[in-house]
Amino acid sequence: MNGYSIEDSHRIQQRAAQYRQHYPRFAHWAKGRGVIEHADVTQVRVFDLCQELVCAGRYNSLDDALTIFEATDTLTNAAMWLVAHMTYASRVDLSGQPLAADDFKENPQGHNGGSLNMVPAYLGYTAANTLAGLTRSWLMGQGHCVAAIESINTLLGNLHPEQQARYTLDDAGLTRLVRDFYSYAINPDGTPGVPLGSHVNPHTAGGLIEGGYLGFAELQYTHMPLPGERLVAFLSDGAFEEQRGSDWASRWWRAEDCGLVTPVMIANGRRIDQRSTIFLQGGTDWFRQHLELNGFHPIVIDGRDPAAFIWGIFEAESRLQACSNQVSAGTMEYPVRLPYLIAETVKGYGFYGAGSNAAHGTPLPAVPKFDDVSRTYFNDSVARLFVPETEVSRAKDVLATHKTDHRPAEKDHLLSSREVLLHTVPEPLWSQIGEQNSPMAAIDQLFVAVVKANPALRVRLGNPDELRSNQMNQTLDLLKHRTLTPETGLAESLHGSVITALNEEAVVNAALGNKGGLNLVVSYEAFAMKMVGALRQEIIFARYQKSVGRPARWLSVPIIATSHLWENGKNEQSHQDPAFGDVLMGEMSDIARVVYPPDSNSALACLNACYQTQGQVWAMTIPKGRLPAALESRQAEKLVMDGAIALSEGNDVQLIAVGAYQRQVCEAVAEDLDEQGISCGVVCLLEPGRFRDPRDGVEAEHQASGQNRAALFPSDVKLRVFVCHMRPESLLGVCRPLDLGRDRTLAFGYTNHGGTLDTAGLLLANGSDPQSVRQAIVSRLGKLDSA
Repeated sequence: MNGYSIEDSHRIQQRAAQYRQHYPRFAHWAKGRGVIEHADVTQVRVFDLCQELVCAGRYNSLDDALTIFEATDTLTNAAMWLVAHMTYASRVDLSGQPLAADDFKENPQGHNGGSLNMVPAYLGYTAANTLAGLTRSWLMGQGHCVAAIESINTLLGNLHPEQQARYTLDDAGLTRLVRDFYSYAINPDGTPGVPLGSHVNPHTAGGLIEGGYLGFAELQYTHMPLPGERLVAFLSDGAFEEQRGSDWASRWWRAEDCGLVTPVMIANGRRIDQRSTIFLQGGTDWFRQHLELNGFHPIVIDGRDPAAFIWGIFEAESRLQACSNQVSAGTMEYPVRLPYLIAETVKGYGFYGAGSNAAHGTPLPAVPKFDDVSRTYFNDSVARLFVPETEVSRAKDVLATHKTDHRPAEKDHLLSSREVLLHTVPEPLWSQIGEQNSPMAAIDQLFVAVVKANPALRVRLGNPDELRSNQMNQTLDLLKHRTLTPETGLAESLHGSVITALNEEAVVNAALGNKGGLNLVVSYEAFAMKMVGALRQEIIFARYQKSVGRPARWLSVPIIATSHLWENGKNEQSHQDPAFGDVLMGEMSDIARVVYPPDSNSALACLNACYQTQGQVWAMTIPKGRLPAALESRQAEKLVMDGAIALSEGNDVQLIAVGAYQRQVCEAVAEDLDEQGISCGVVCLLEPGRFRDPRDGVEAEHQASGQNRAALFPSDVKLRVFVCHMRPESLLGVCRPLDLGRDRTLAFGYTNHGGTLDTAGLLLANGSDPQSVRQAIVSRLGKLDSA
């Protein structure tokens, strides 16, 4: 399993036997407990680790350290027992008696196999914290394995208040836990009825991401811990084939701005109904070679044994720290080969059906409530896992060294409690009205000022393509592309803060992972769509955190979509797509701030406002072409505050511009109609989500006030005309309260027409040019006047 030669294996067996013979306490632990067995190689590794801890003065003797390992075995069995009950049972019996038919769920649910495999991993992480006297952070990419986390947190009392009160460590509390799991309970107001979900959520103590989108944890973990921090990232072999880009971790890791990271692959061999790519290609040996070719140092451990995880975490960190020290001393160069634990196991180890396709979900052949054979299989399996309540309590106390070691509980690890603010907010360099400039160049100048004014904040700029093309020249010259082989004369550096890869998901996750710092992502609008899955996961999680009273405190992240639809005529219709903003406007508007700045000053005001908020994602669609400034600084700031601003007023027609080029269209139309004696007003609508029908009370608090809405959008105007950046149907759906009805409302925008065209040609092709809009308005007014 571990790549040892026959001679090495014989020596390992010999050493393990010697240790067992001379150390009775070690021999007692080495026997294992329940379904936990300790292979000879794990015994030798644990013995060596314990000796290191004694030499370091952490423990007085081998026996003292072994107490932690014994408690971990006890709790691992107990947690696996509880996981199986969460999947199948509607009641627990802490006396260990077999369950009867009425004690089972009618519709058992849960990812039983993966959750069972996560139990020794997460308990190994917890025990490693106890042994070291420090609390590492943790991350789990396979969020559907949440039953493992919840069961262990419950047994250890590592819970947020709402779970602590509900899931007490007794028959009643654990019965509530198993009944709540997949109960589909709902409150009268439509919110979830229990503080427990099918994936990691903000009720899950210490949880960082839902993990519903497999593969994104792999892209984030390198960028998460700050120097001095430590992170253990549990990853899935299924995610290995789901998401490319995780192979680049060593390409980004630098000791100067990254903490210690320990990726752990739970290699259980199966996707939902098929073997994973790793095992189809040749299993652990193939994967080890793959990792070596991609800058990792693979370390194979026994994924069935929590002690193997404990040793692996210590070993990985020691290796990475040693390499870091060598780099600092100038005796080693980047890239550092990142230690990577491969935890070999069997899907659903420790329970009936382990290793089968069915082990992924519900492995019993039928529902035990209605099937005697399945009920027998269940009771026999959990009997091997059962641990008396008194022993669980003692083991819990052994791991609870937080007060003694003056360290936070695992639920309060550093990454879960980020609190980031700008220390200095620089004043933007505002343009004069009418001054021609690029809004993206203005963003470039302000971002550089923000970075320089806040040197303590680690920066991550996600760049999937061309920063210079997108007018971010000063930023690139300051921060530089992070690369292993910088080329002289180019904006490249070994320690650059610009994460560049032709993979939108990889670069946006670099920013999303950097919740302890300052972030920006810049992308072509059409290709920003590839980021939506990662962004949606963050938006949903942050919204859920807010709803449970623990709002995210990381600095809000701006995602700028530029080289956008109306500027990309030369690149054919694949580059002409406003869906990025369309889709994110469907998310809750208080977290997903979707804005369309009409000029450079409003773009500056948006970026400035974004960095003064926390726990939000700002999707900004900003032109890079040179345009005249339309708003003075105070107007720009008021636009961001109110979500819209009136540039002029008129009684006949109200033109509502969503976007910079659309503002120019509206101004041209208004000028022409005014000459015809038609009174026109122009409103810049920056943030459409502020004017929607709120979908809950939290979103309602984010909406524009009724007074502002009435002042900006009076209902007595004869005709309201939207000229928008996106598809008009999308905007009308969001801004339904502003719709005056089919006869008195017109909407223009992208109608899915394009090609090799310039901006004027694209506007014409989509019927959004000044002449087309003007003609439609005159025609509609004529019909209204004759009605």
